[in-house]
Amino acid sequence: MPETFTFGEMFSARTVIGSTLAELGETHDNLWVLTPEIGATLVEFREQFPERFVDVGIAEQACVGIAAGLAYDGNIPVVSGMLPFLSMRALEQIRTDVCYPNLPVKIIGTHGGLVGNGGSTHYAVEDLALMCALTNMTVTSIGDPLMVGEIIRQSMDMTGPIYIRLAVGKKDMVLYEPGQHDIRIGTGIVAREGSDATILTHGTTVAQALEAAERLAAEGVSVRVVDMFTLKPIDEELILRCAEETGGRFVVVEDHLAYGGLASRVADVVADRGVRLASFERLGIPQVYAGFGEDEQLRDKHGYGLEATIAAVRRAVAA
Repeated sequence: MPETFTFGEMFSARTVIGSTLAELGETHDNLWVLTPEIGATLVEFREQFPERFVDVGIAEQACVGIAAGLAYDGNIPVVSGMLPFLSMRALEQIRTDVCYPNLPVKIIGTHGGLVGNGGSTHYAVEDLALMCALTNMTVTSIGDPLMVGEIIRQSMDMTGPIYIRLAVGKKDMVLYEPGQHDIRIGTGIVAREGSDATILTHGTTVAQALEAAERLAAEGVSVRVVDMFTLKPIDEELILRCAEETGGRFVVVEDHLAYGGLASRVADVVADRGVRLASFERLGIPQVYAGFGEDEQLRDKHGYGLEATIAAVRRAVAA
C-alpha cells in the first residue's frame, strides 16, 4: 500500500481492510475473519490463514452467531459484509449474542448510506440509529480509506464490540495526510478550522462538507468542519467546544436518516448539557425510500447535497 497520499486522491478502503487484517493475522494468532459470501476483500487473509477464515454463505445471522461463539472461546472475530444486511437481518444476533455478553466482535461493512446504486433494499440508512441503540456497541463511520486500518488496529485491544461503517469501499477520497490528525476511537477530527459555524458530519459526506466550507470561504464565511467518525461514544467535549467557538451555529450533514443518526446524538448532547444554540440544521435522508441513482444525485434529490449544505450554513450564519 502506498505510504503518501494527497487530499482528493482516490483509494480503496477494501484494499486497506484486506491488507490490515492479513498484517494483524501475523501478530494475533486468535484473529478470525468471517464473511457472509462477501469475501473479495479478504483474499490476503484467506490465503495466509485459511484455517482462521470462514465463509458461511449468504447467512448473516449465522455469521454473527459463529463469531460470538469464537469470541467466547477467547478469539477476536471480524465479520466483514454488506451493512444493509448485517445491521438489520442480523440485528437480533448482534444484540443478544454479541452485545449482551459484551464480546470483542468487529463488524466491518460497506454500503453505508445511499451508495452503490442498489436501490432501497441495499442501502444502509437506518443502521447508525440501530447500532447506537445497542448497549456496549461502539459505532464508527469512516470517510477516509486510510483511517480504516488504524481503526481496525485500535479495535484489537477493545473488550467489547465495534461497528465500522464504510461506503462502497472501492474508490474513496483520501481526506487527510497520514499523521495529520490524532485518530482515536471515541473522538472526532477538526478537519477544517472555522469560526462562524460548524458542520458536523461523518463518512461519505465529509468530503462534501469540506467542499462546502471552501465555497463559503470565498464569500467570507469561516466554517469549521468536524469529522465525527465516532458516533458512540460521541466526543461531547468537541461538540461543546464547537458550540462555544462558532457562535452556537450547527449544521449536521449525514448520509443516513435525518433522525436517529449523528444529528440526533448531537442534539442529545446540547440538550442534556443545557447548551442553547443560535441555530441547528439537520440535513439527511427524509422518511422516504430513496430509490435508484448515483449517491450525489440522491443527496441533491433528498435535500442534503452540496448546494443544500451551503444554503443551510448561510441560514445558520444569518440566524
